Amino acid sequence: MPKMKSHTGTGKRVKVTGSGKLVTQQAGLRHRLEVKSSRETRRLTGTVEVAAADRRRVKKLLGR
Repeated sequence: MPKMKSHTGTGKRVKVTGSGKLVTQQAGLRHRLEVKSSRETRRLTGTVEVAAADRRRVKKLLGR
């Protein structure tokens, strides 16, 4: 049986914390920055936990 390979693209985008949570960059910051207010731009910085609906799929991609 071949080895299980993790999805390298997902590995670069998602980090697993010490407690096992999946953390990723907040979505919506890359495009149309002149339309967004400064308040919205600040709100979108930082990391957030992966949505509950996506957790199972992301864990499978990471090989966990």
